[in-house]
Parts: sequence; C-alpha cells; structure tokens
Amino acid sequence: MVMTVLEEMRIRSLGVIDDAVVELSPGFTAVTGETGAGKTMVVTSLGLLLGGRADPALVRIGAKSAVVEGRITLAAGAPATLRAEEAGAELEDGALLISRTVSAEGRSRAHLGGRSVPVGVLAELADDLVAVHGQTDQQGLLRPARQRKALDRYAGDAVAVPYAAYTEAYRRLRAVASELDELTTRARERAQEADLLRFGLNEIGAVEPRAGEDTELAAEAERLGHAEALASAASVAHAALAGNPEDPEGVDATTLVGGAGRALEAVRSHDPALAGLAERMGEISILLADVAGELAGYADNLDADPLRLAAVEERRAALTGLTRKYGQDIATVLAWAEESSARLTELEGDDERIGELTAERDALRSELSVLAQALTDARTAAAALFAQAVTAELASLAMPHARVSFDIRQTESADEADGVEVGGRAVVYGPHGVDEVELLLAPHPGAQPRPIAKGASGGELSRVMLAVEVVFAGSDPVPTYLFDEVDAGVGGKAAVEVGRRLAKLATSAQVVVVTHLPQVAAFADRQLLVEKTVDGSVTRSGVTVLEGEDRVRELSRMLAGQEDSETARAHAEELLATARGAASGG
Repeated sequence: MVMTVLEEMRIRSLGVIDDAVVELSPGFTAVTGETGAGKTMVVTSLGLLLGGRADPALVRIGAKSAVVEGRITLAAGAPATLRAEEAGAELEDGALLISRTVSAEGRSRAHLGGRSVPVGVLAELADDLVAVHGQTDQQGLLRPARQRKALDRYAGDAVAVPYAAYTEAYRRLRAVASELDELTTRARERAQEADLLRFGLNEIGAVEPRAGEDTELAAEAERLGHAEALASAASVAHAALAGNPEDPEGVDATTLVGGAGRALEAVRSHDPALAGLAERMGEISILLADVAGELAGYADNLDADPLRLAAVEERRAALTGLTRKYGQDIATVLAWAEESSARLTELEGDDERIGELTAERDALRSELSVLAQALTDARTAAAALFAQAVTAELASLAMPHARVSFDIRQTESADEADGVEVGGRAVVYGPHGVDEVELLLAPHPGAQPRPIAKGASGGELSRVMLAVEVVFAGSDPVPTYLFDEVDAGVGGKAAVEVGRRLAKLATSAQVVVVTHLPQVAAFADRQLLVEKTVDGSVTRSGVTVLEGEDRVRELSRMLAGQEDSETARAHAEELLATARGAASGG
C-alpha cells in the first residue's frame, strides 16, 4: 500500500540557503548542523509549501525571489488527493508537485500539480499532510484555548457531535437575543412611531376620502363659482340658435339655416353638385337643433345654489388638510394610509413578538443547558483517557513519576438570567460551551498539579508537548510529523528517551526532526547535515545524507564540538549501537 510521504524539497534563495535539495524518506529523518547553518529553513520551507505567510524578509539578499518546490507521494483516496484533484492538480505517478514563490517585493504565487492556485488551497491541504510542531506551536499549546481544542480533537465524535448541536443552538440563541434586545430597547421609539401612525390613520379615516374625489370637487367648485355667467351665456347662445319667444320678429340661426336648406332642396335635382351642398345644409340644421336643445337643458339644470358651493369648498378644505400632511394628492394619501396600516399592524404585534422571542430564548437556554452538560461530560471522559495516555508517554520519556491531568471548570454567572444551568448552577457560556480547559502537570509524587506553563521546566515542557503529539498520532494521525527542536532543554538520558520515542512514532508515520541533540539524531533512519560554505550560504552540496564514518563524525561534533575526539567518537558509536538495538527490539 502506498503511503503519503514527503519525498523531497528544493529550496532556492531562502534565508541563508542559496540552492539546496532536501531528500527525505519514510521513517525517521534527523536534520542537523551547526547553529545558524539553516536547519530551521527546512521548517520555514515546508510552511511556505503548505500555505504559510509569505515574508519578503525571507528572500536571500540580492535575489529577486525565493522558491520552494516539494514532491509528496499521496496515498490513493487520501483527502489531500481528492482536494488537489478538485483544484485541477495533476499527479505524476502518484506524486503531487507543490511550488511556492515569494518575491522580494512581497508578492506570492502558488502552484499545485502544475496548476496555479490560490495560496489558501495549499493551506487546506496542510491539516491532511503534515503536523508541524515547534517552539511556536509549543507556546501556542500553553494557552487554555488551544488545550481545549486539543482535547476536543482527541475526543473525536464523542465531543464533535454534541459540539455541533451546541454551536447551532448557540448561534440561534444569539440571533434571538439580539432581536429581542432590539425590540425591548427600542420600545419607546416604536411606541412613538405607532402613535403617529395611529393619529394619521384616524385623521384620514375621519375624512373618508375617495380616490379621485379631489379632482371631481375642483371641477364642481369652478362650475358653481361661475353659475350666473354660465347661465347667461347659455341663454344668449340658445336664443341666437333657436330664437327668443319674447321677440317673435327676431331672426335666429335655425330659421335662417332652415330657409337656406329649403331653397337648395327646391333646385337640387338640376345639379348634382348643388344636391351635395343641400345635404350638408340639412346636417347643419340638425346639428344646430341638437346644440340648441342641449343649451336649453344645460341652462335648466345648472345649479347656482350657494349652499352647495359652500359645502364643496368645505370638503375641498378637508381634503387639502390631508394632502398637506400625507401626500401631494388624494391617491398618494390613500397609498400612505395603506402602507401605514400595515406598519401599525407590525408595530402593534411587537408585544406578541417579544413574548414569542422570550419563550424561544428560554427554550434555547434550556436546550443549551442540556447540550453544555453533554459537552462537559464528553470532555471529562476524554480528558481522563487523554491524560492517562500522555502520562504513559511521559514514562517513556524519562518522566516516570509525572502525572498529567485536566482541570475542566466553569465560571458561575453573576446574573443568573445571563447564564445557562449546568450541574445546578448558572454558569457563563460561550460559543465553545461552558468549560474552561487547562492541562495540568504534577512532575513528581507529592507535587500539586499546576498548569504546564508553570509546573514544568523547559526540558519537561518539551517532553510533555512531545507526548501530546505522540498521543495525537494514535487518535488523529497525519502522514508526516515535523518537529523543530522540540527537544530544546532536554539532555542526557531524557534525550535518549526522546529519540527512542520519536523512532517509535516513525514506525507508523514519517517523522522529520530538526535537532541539535546527538542522542535524538542517533535514532534517525536517515540523518541530513546542513552546512554553510565559506561565504555563509548553503548550496546544493550543503545538504548531505550522512552515512557510516560521516555520521559518526557529525554525532561526535554534536557531542563534544570536536569531530576527531576519540572519546566523542566512542560515545557516538555507542549511541548508534543503542539506537540500532532499540530499532531491532534489543
């Protein structure tokens, strides 16, 4: 079965490295070299390959850009394989090529399997490929928040399932509480708005305007205001068309047109052209009669009642009062009334909505109480197993009497209304539950457990962190582990045990360790030496695989600072023999 393995990295113009190739292999690889030789550039390079922050200060002085290229063999069906293929990457014989370029100006480019991709895609692959553990990560694990995350990660579904339900309920509770807070804090403003709307609707309702009524009344007022002039004009026009009964001798248009028509009718048979004019004259006579009749009816029906005019003007004044406040005409006034009625219904429903939200908030708090308790129980159970496993690992790291435990506690809420009930107490809650999680260490019998940041020396702390990583390797394995001088502050027998434990971890995963300890390097399946040239740079020939005599010489240097010391050489050979014996089960 093909395993996921980081095979090789080529580093160009990064820090002190000019151009170097780091060849890795399955199992345990130790990277050694003098201080300042560029060992940590291995960690930096891998960080860049996996989407780490691009710092232009890393670019070698005089170079335009730094380039890191890596080749990783991926297991078929591995999550990283699927994600890389989704990004359009192509694998060559099961190997994924990754490239990251950082310019001196700070620009960054990433390529995955021959395709240009956002740097974020590389970061997405990181969790499935490599666990980097170094001094920075070690400091991070000293923070309680990181320790809680570590415990949750170790617990797996036992915590993940109730945690997901808790997160959803918490999100909904925050939304409900926010809306409820808005409704209650703005209650006065909303009440004032409702009063204004209610007043306006009552005012409009009292007038009861009809659509188009303002236009109709304007026309009627104009007519009533000029009733006498209209009646006089209609009478004069009617008399001119149909005659005045009081003046029998008067001549009118109807009589004259009628006479003209009869004259033409008498001779129309003699000339077709004149016959046409006679017909038109007949039409005029009929039209005059119709107009005269309508004028008579208009005059008879014209209402000159001053009381009606006063009533119309009074109604128009009422409508004008509405348009002055609520719209330019009655149509817009009625539209305002419709919208305001809907808004008033909404505002008047606030009390009911507040009641609904209050009930939902209380129900969600009750649900959170149950979920928080389940989360606490799951964490407590996982903490016992986690602490037991880490304690067992510490025994293998020359700390046989050390005991690791977790302090899982809650903070009581000063205001019960702002907390959730867990274990019969109202406690403070947050997005991750109600628990404050802290990893404790009792380094020897009789010692009180204390937070690891305070209860462990530098060497002990390094071993605790290594033990934590080893435990993680069993519960949430990743293909490659990279340790950057995690053995700092460790020496002697403890260093041997650290090397032995790393070698054991390497039986199930690829382990790369940047170390200054010969006791650790001796247990490696492969040892790489990083050396500077006389000009202070690391070139392609500056990263070499040490074998045989060369490896003994490097271990001697690491032991005594003297490559040719017979005592150091003897000690180095003894270390290698011890490591080989441990590997073979001796």
